[in-house]
Amino acid sequence: MDSKKDFFKDVFEVVRLIPKGRVTSYGAIAKYLGSAKSSRVVGYAMNASHSEKKHVPAHRVVNRNGMLTGKHHFQSPTAMEEALLIEGILVKKDVVIDFKKLFWDPAKELL
Repeated sequence: MDSKKDFFKDVFEVVRLIPKGRVTSYGAIAKYLGSAKSSRVVGYAMNASHSEKKHVPAHRVVNRNGMLTGKHHFQSPTAMEEALLIEGILVKKDVVIDFKKLFWDPAKELL
């Protein structure tokens, strides 16, 4: 298995640990995995996560400002926001409301 697939697997494992009703960022995951400059690769992993057999809650991963930048990679343009709403996370104009309050930092939460 190549290192990219291993990194994707590690990303998926972290994303599966994000609690319902919380969100994190691509950069926070990359930093936690020891590859702080790989937030874009975390995004690629989220795009690929939809084909995983074991569910990956990719809707809980947003950009550093709380924007739903990955929403176009879901079944519909509103699916990401709808999944967040089901968990009680409000979104306005593609930005998570109370992002800082809802932010889940794996570096702190997974000590």
